[in-house]
Amino acid sequence: MKVIDKIKNAKSTLFTFELLPPLKGHTIQEIYDTIDPLIEFNPAYINITYHQQEVVYKTRPDGLMEKRVIRKRPGTVAIASAIQNKYKITVVPHMICGGFTKEETEDALIDFHFLGIDNLLALRGDPDKGKRKFVPEKGGHTYTSDLIEQIMNLNKGKYLHEDLEDAMPTNFSVGVAGYPEKHIEAPNLDADLENLKLKVEKGAEYIVTQMFFDNQKYFDFVEKCKNVGINVPIIPGIKPVSTLNDISLLPQTFNIDLPNDLIKEIKKCKTIKDVRQVGVEWAIEQSKELIKSNVPGIHYYTLDQSDNIKKIVKAVF
Repeated sequence: MKVIDKIKNAKSTLFTFELLPPLKGHTIQEIYDTIDPLIEFNPAYINITYHQQEVVYKTRPDGLMEKRVIRKRPGTVAIASAIQNKYKITVVPHMICGGFTKEETEDALIDFHFLGIDNLLALRGDPDKGKRKFVPEKGGHTYTSDLIEQIMNLNKGKYLHEDLEDAMPTNFSVGVAGYPEKHIEAPNLDADLENLKLKVEKGAEYIVTQMFFDNQKYFDFVEKCKNVGINVPIIPGIKPVSTLNDISLLPQTFNIDLPNDLIKEIKKCKTIKDVRQVGVEWAIEQSKELIKSNVPGIHYYTLDQSDNIKKIVKAVF
C-alpha cells in the first residue's frame, strides 16, 4: 500500500521507524534484531537508509597513496525486499542523488518496481566524506527535485531510452525530507522552504522532518509550509538522545538546537544508561504532545538500536 494512502486512511497517528543497513561483512540478522522488538506495535512502514560509496586513501608499500572507492554498507534493494517478504510490511527505501548516474538511478528504480516496492524517500544525499560541498556523480542529479522528476517520468512510462517498445509505467509514491530548523546548507529558512515547495510541485506526496527536540519548532515549520503553499502531510521525525556526546555532535551534524532543559538533564547523567533514559523520557513527552496535536505520524530514527524506541512507543501508542 502507498504511504500516502496509509496516511490519508489512518484513524490515528501512525508509528514508523528508520533503519540503517548493516556494515559490510555483517548479516541481515542485525536488521531483524532491530525490527523484531517493534513489530508488536504495528509500524505502518519501515524506512531503509542508503549510504553512497566513500573514497579512502591507502598507503602502498612504495610510500605512495592509492585511492580506493569502497561501499561500507550494502545497498537497499535486497534489504528492502528481504524485510518486505519476511514481515509482510511496507518498506520505504531511500533513493539518493549522490553516487548515481541517471542510468544507474533508473536501473535501481526498475529493480524496486520488479520487486513490488513502490514507496521511496527521495534525498540528495550528503557531501562526500571530508568535503563541505555536494558534488553529483558525472551524469547524475544535483538536486532532489530532479531525482523526483525522473521518478515521475517513469510513472508516466517515460524512460531514459525513448526507443523502448511498450514501456510500462511504474507506480512510485515519493516522500521527501523537511528541515524545521533549515537544511545546514540553506542560506535561510525561507530559501529552504522554496526548495521544499519545488520538491512537492515535482511530485512529492508527503514530508518527513529531520529530528528536532522542541516541538514548537515542528509546529512553526508546519505553519510556515502552509503559508508558502505546501499542503502535503508533514510527519515529525524523532530521535532520542542516547550518548553524552549527542550534546555537541547533533547540533554540529544536523544544524539543530537542543533545549536548555534537555542539556541540563543530560549533564546530570553519570552513565550511558542514564543518558538513554533521559532521551527516552524526553521523546515520550515529545511524542505525547505531538499525538495530542493529531500529527499524521511519528517517525523514529533508530540508528539500529530499538530498545529505547520500544520504551517510547510502548508508552505512547
